[in-house]
Amino acid sequence: MIDSNIVHSALKAQRSYERRRFLIIALLASILVLSFVFDIATGPSMISVLDVTHALAHLFGFPVEVANTTQIIVSNLRLPMAVMAVVVGGSLGVGGAEMQTLLNNPMASPYTLGMAAASGFGAALMLYLGSLGLESNVAVPIGAFVCCMLSASLLFGLAMMRHITSGQLILAGIALLFLFQSLLSLVQFVSSPELSQQILFWLFGSLTKSSWSNVSITAGMITLCLIILIKDSWKLTALRLGEERAKSLGVDVTRLRLKTLVLVAIMTATVTSFVGIIGFIGIVAPNIARMLVGEDQRYFLPLSFLVGAFLLSSASVLSKVIVPGALFPIGIVTAIIGVPFFFWLIMSKRR
Repeated sequence: MIDSNIVHSALKAQRSYERRRFLIIALLASILVLSFVFDIATGPSMISVLDVTHALAHLFGFPVEVANTTQIIVSNLRLPMAVMAVVVGGSLGVGGAEMQTLLNNPMASPYTLGMAAASGFGAALMLYLGSLGLESNVAVPIGAFVCCMLSASLLFGLAMMRHITSGQLILAGIALLFLFQSLLSLVQFVSSPELSQQILFWLFGSLTKSSWSNVSITAGMITLCLIILIKDSWKLTALRLGEERAKSLGVDVTRLRLKTLVLVAIMTATVTSFVGIIGFIGIVAPNIARMLVGEDQRYFLPLSFLVGAFLLSSASVLSKVIVPGALFPIGIVTAIIGVPFFFWLIMSKRR
């Protein structure tokens, strides 16, 4: 017989742990809101936080007084960029979380497995080919999306093979990373200096081309993928126990791996096609989320989204204040933030 006091104590401890995780998620969401407001407030023409709050309230129909110029700057220029930062950062955080879950490796992410490099190659190729007669703001995202899905398809094929291990998938992703980076360097080498500069600026990552149309496309796609992933949260949590244990619990590991890879590829292709390559968010955000709430995907996924969104939103703020009056490439800022954490992660794993 199991002592009822032991059961009661265990349930009480579990509920306390769950409340703590809910509080952490709520706290991160609150911090993200503050970062979001500061992201809108910063720029070549600084706007006070109070004016930003009034402009947002006016946008949602509240009867508040706000200057017409401020309303235009907030609604048409800065708000799409701020929303895109949240959506893209959250998407990269979730993508990294699922890649690390599938491959049981804290260094796995869409960036390290070659998907982002493939997107960069597709965008650069479209620029080199003169956008194939299309508008560049249409052709470049299409090229990035197609090449990213091509890279992911190679990983899909490997994931469907029998007896393929997580380690082999990681090695294949690293090989794809080097392949597409080499092809990208080739395109830059044969391009004119002016075109090479365009390619280089796009590869640094930028939110400046955000508009309500591409924000809507990105947010819609990410929301759909996130809902599907949350529905599989129990299976993904079981996978963290090991593939054999997950199979013994009735999880079709091959199908789950393929399905998750497809969703991560769609999210990665969508965000990189509009904002370029942004590294380290997909590595840093899931590891922070894991340290705070553990491996339970019911909490791990939402927190990975919030941490990724906060990191990119904060990086957006920094990119506008590093060089006053200019927009510093956001991909460089995320690398500056991510590299120290990356080294800290390596050292902590060693200990």
